[in-house]
Amino acid sequence: MSLPTYRSKRDFRRTPEPDDRHGDSRSPARSREPQAGGRFVIHRHRARRLHYDLRLEIDGVLASWAVPRGPTLDPSAKRLAVQVEDHPLSYFGFEGVIPAGQYGGGDVIVWDWGRWRPEPGQANAATALRAGELKLVIEGEKLRGGFVLIRTDGWAKSCRTKPKWLLIHRRDDAAVHGWDAEDHPASVKSGRTNEDVAAGRRAKSR
Repeated sequence: MSLPTYRSKRDFRRTPEPDDRHGDSRSPARSREPQAGGRFVIHRHRARRLHYDLRLEIDGVLASWAVPRGPTLDPSAKRLAVQVEDHPLSYFGFEGVIPAGQYGGGDVIVWDWGRWRPEPGQANAATALRAGELKLVIEGEKLRGGFVLIRTDGWAKSCRTKPKWLLIHRRDDAAVHGWDAEDHPASVKSGRTNEDVAAGRRAKSR
């Protein structure tokens, strides 16, 4: 996956998504975003189907997975995570409405964000992903604790289709049985729900 793939899927004359070729226009001084380096973000995205997009900052891009049922703190629940194209770092704080007819058309909020790091003793993240297993620790506003991403369909097959992974929370002090992402629908950036963004409502006081 690479940023040319991201660009090829989008018409930046129509979509409000960031065009990485024109630089990062975010204003950190007015943003609550975590500082660059080792960040993660999860977008709640109501496109053709509702899903959550997990994005990890790795080697200058946001490595990305679509998680249909959303992440969970419940270690007994294995979540399918379908790897999609890398996104530019400027996508990190994106909230808005992608027009109908555009790739991924629908409303998007920043459901969670924070920092992540590989588990101690593991190879660097890019190497771990190529090997098919990344153990990570997340420190977000909603998600915390240890997770593991495990590729399930083999590298040769995944080169022809979108690679499929499992996202699983570790059995640690942050685990919560029965925890459901849908019980926590608001954006950590703006306080808005997807419905608020779709209706054009302003950010809420936080």
